Amino acid sequence: MFERPESAPRKVFLETYGCQMNVADSQLVGGVLQRGGYVRTEDPADADVLLLNTCAIRERAEERVLGRLGELLQFKHARPSVQLGLLGCMATHMREQLLDRAPYLDLIVGPDGYRDLPILLDEGVDPRVDVRLDRDETYADLIPDHGPGPRAWLTVMRGCDKFCTFCVVPFTRGRERSLPPDAVVAQVEAAVAAGKREVVFLGQTVNAYGSDGADFGDLLRRAAAVDGLERIRFTSPHPSEVSDSMIAALADEPKVMPYLHLPLQSASNPVLEAMARDYTIEQYRELLARVRERVPGIAVSTDIIVGFPGETEAQFAQTAEFLEEARYDFAYQFKYSPREGTRAHKMPDTVSEEDKGRRLEQLIARQEEISFEKNQEQIGREVEVMVEGPARRPPGHVVGKSQSFKTTIFRDTGAAPGELVRVRVDGGSGHTLQASPL
Repeated sequence: MFERPESAPRKVFLETYGCQMNVADSQLVGGVLQRGGYVRTEDPADADVLLLNTCAIRERAEERVLGRLGELLQFKHARPSVQLGLLGCMATHMREQLLDRAPYLDLIVGPDGYRDLPILLDEGVDPRVDVRLDRDETYADLIPDHGPGPRAWLTVMRGCDKFCTFCVVPFTRGRERSLPPDAVVAQVEAAVAAGKREVVFLGQTVNAYGSDGADFGDLLRRAAAVDGLERIRFTSPHPSEVSDSMIAALADEPKVMPYLHLPLQSASNPVLEAMARDYTIEQYRELLARVRERVPGIAVSTDIIVGFPGETEAQFAQTAEFLEEARYDFAYQFKYSPREGTRAHKMPDTVSEEDKGRRLEQLIARQEEISFEKNQEQIGREVEVMVEGPARRPPGHVVGKSQSFKTTIFRDTGAAPGELVRVRVDGGSGHTLQASPL
């Protein structure tokens, strides 16, 4: 049987599922465990601790994680001293079911319990469960382990007060609380000192940020003043929280990139009302026009849900028509997935899976065409790309993001990750731009 020497540091394998918030939380967990004397390994067979950081947005994601836990169980069978843990939103959403469905878990910890992970891993209690939601926990004093690459993900506010009827986030991550602006600036400065050139501010409703008299626009401007930082992005804002201050920062601060993710969900007012989205399609349309007027050329993406309970063919057609009008650069589109604990879970699911699938396929196909057309409009233009690393193909090329968050591939000029390179766009698919360095 494999035995690790007493003096050797314990190794942890950490796998992440879900959104960028989970990526940032895994980096936070990595920093906490590193300070607790653990070292990371990418090989689960070599780990003393196996952790999955999980997502609860859709049932399919939860089933995938449960399947992965079953796969990882082989390493615990081979070495019974190995600890197997589940972190994140599933821990709070499925807390009543997890010990029945995965009784072999040693650790179940929600998004507000990461600070105590080294203690929980060392305690002799079996299993260790911490799924409390802490209204005061922001992790403002903890520096994440950002890992490689030129980009740092920084969570500037946690939780959500919106309570959209389809969403479990307020129940899995708790109510809104924001980091003090000084703490955010300190984290930006630490990221720059670690070699990062771009930061991405994260929050379930990131533009609801507010602390010590600073709103989200103020935060963007304060971060832009940090020397050595090249780019600022953020996700995911809520349309009803977009302020003049935020739009002004997008328009006036060169470091704030001209890209906005603006979730739509539906273009039908009755569906938006049933979703509790806090805006009408008329208000959304006016907001989109105002942003595009203030920030010419800004790239805009969105989220859309089809097949929400009660959505008729006519209401779906309104969303399809708005897709034509809005001409998003790209879109994340999903079938409605009922989530236990939400208000929508109690609504009759009136749309068949067949109709949901057909509606989704129709929107995806049209958005693919629009994305291709939008990228074709870039041909001949000069853009600035932050290099991320080698492209998967073709050989001798690198990949990076343009100011408008377009994935761009061009010939390797020797620029290191994080360097900015001016290129001319030669062509594009619906997903990437091909370019030549100038």
